[in-house]
Amino acid sequence: MALLEVEFERHIAVLIRDACLAGATEVRKLPPREIVVDAQMASYCREPGCPNYGMSPSCPPHVAGPEAFKALLGRSSLALVVRIEVPSAVLFSEERREVMRLLHEVVAGIERSAVRLGYRESKAFAGGSCKDLFCLNHADCQVLAGGGHCRNPEFARPSMSGFGVNVAKTLEMAGFGGVAKNGPAVRGEAGTSWVAGLVLIA
Repeated sequence: MALLEVEFERHIAVLIRDACLAGATEVRKLPPREIVVDAQMASYCREPGCPNYGMSPSCPPHVAGPEAFKALLGRSSLALVVRIEVPSAVLFSEERREVMRLLHEVVAGIERSAVRLGYRESKAFAGGSCKDLFCLNHADCQVLAGGGHCRNPEFARPSMSGFGVNVAKTLEMAGFGGVAKNGPAVRGEAGTSWVAGLVLIA
């Protein structure tokens, strides 16, 4: 293995280790071309409609969408797929926002570390609206309200769905074999569910 490849693998191992220490249950490597992108996924934000549609610059219609995401995939060397497992009931409780904030913080941390290591175009993506997670108690997003600065630039990251990422299928591609059995939370069901994010290393 060439020296540069050895260094790259060492860097990736550090990123994965640090993400798990920060709260990720598991992080898996995936070739960017194997991320499942479906433009229809992005359209679901508008119809049947997400209650947070249009409320933050990290969600539709304020993001560049699936085609721009595919272009970013073409410039990326690797994807890191992050999963955090939680009891299903948590995602229907007051703790849901805490879990989703943790997801944003973990993937944002990977992104920052990757940039420091020299992968300067690395980008992190999570789930959920940053307005709902970080600025719920503010009437408006400062960025959308009039050109102000983001209140939480260190942690808030764009939604995967807004870029057309089919999250469940992408996790399956990454080898998370329990996704079908251990899928997204269903209200009233016991057991374990998950939230997920990804970081493109570029």
